[in-house]
Amino acid sequence: MKKILKYLKSLLANLLWTKLLGEYTSKIESDLKRLNSYESLNEALLTLSSLTDTHSKPNINPLWDIAKHQELIRQNIKNYGYELAKSVSALIPPKKELAPQFVGLRSKPSTQSDIESDWCAYWCQKLNVPPIYHRKIWELAFVCQALYEKGMLSLNKRGLGFGCGQEPLPSLFASMGASVTITDLDPEVAAGLGWAETGQHASMLELTHYPDIVDKQTYNDKVTLEYVDMNDIPAKLNGSYDFCWSICALEHLGSIQKGLEFIRNSLAVLKPGGIAVHTTEFNFANNKETVDNWMTVFFQQVHFEKIANILRADGHIIEPLDFDVGEKPLDKYIDMPPYLHDTDKYDASVSALQNLKNHAYSTPPHIKVALDGFAVTCYGLIIQKSKNV
Repeated sequence: MKKILKYLKSLLANLLWTKLLGEYTSKIESDLKRLNSYESLNEALLTLSSLTDTHSKPNINPLWDIAKHQELIRQNIKNYGYELAKSVSALIPPKKELAPQFVGLRSKPSTQSDIESDWCAYWCQKLNVPPIYHRKIWELAFVCQALYEKGMLSLNKRGLGFGCGQEPLPSLFASMGASVTITDLDPEVAAGLGWAETGQHASMLELTHYPDIVDKQTYNDKVTLEYVDMNDIPAKLNGSYDFCWSICALEHLGSIQKGLEFIRNSLAVLKPGGIAVHTTEFNFANNKETVDNWMTVFFQQVHFEKIANILRADGHIIEPLDFDVGEKPLDKYIDMPPYLHDTDKYDASVSALQNLKNHAYSTPPHIKVALDGFAVTCYGLIIQKSKNV
């Protein structure tokens, strides 16, 4: 009897397994048939999210119900932001006859208060750019203020810029007496990554000269160009410079880890006691997820704390980390695509800065932005190399 019961249990188990397997196989075949009715899953999603069907009737389905108002919502946000920025700007009195000042700048994110500050306005005047509510304007001013406070922007100082593109900072630093080496990717590599097409790559030294900031002769005397891979900084540059900087370049090195390694490795080009200032993307609203191992990565608070601890262990000094992203209205406004460089208003034949100047008062505030589903802003690090290295 026991043998019979054992046999029956085994037979029942096999029958159940065969039934489940058959149902699972049938489901897979059904799913494949559905997917194969479209050329690809992307095509299926595009078809389902279209506002109308092939007969120009509302394309009623669950995905359509979610997506149908997305563009209208996005446009409402853009319009609201533009009007908000105009209203806020109207309340700020004009700033005249400004002078550089010491404010004790920390490592920090971009904020509305910074852009409205006298120190930011001063550097905007020096760069001949309007102090608009844009994080790229903040980055330029942040680097200048940090280097000024460390006594770097003066005669006989030597600076190196990583991934400079067509920044105006080399022109400004040259006008203040510093000698500057600007670096960027080899032109062939940059073309493959698309930087050359957006005016962010210095394929020729002439493209980084801003005649409204410094005369041509001074620029030629003070500024040189080197092609450098930020993931492989050549040893010939080591120990040669009083300061170095980068503006939103290290997030394009392939991963968060590579970005952190660059920050550490960049100090090798400095003399003992030299100053490094780097800005990058800061995912400030999501501590659980972020973008990594991609063409543009987003650093989180934990990553800045990690590199700060490493640098301090190496004997270097890093200005205190401030993670306050601000409480003013434009600090709470998250700009959404399409951005200026995504539109037909963008002129790829001129620099990104010139495009900002051309449309300074016709774009929404751009201090905090939506990128790949994350709320992002800029973060600046200020580091002093150990004097004992």
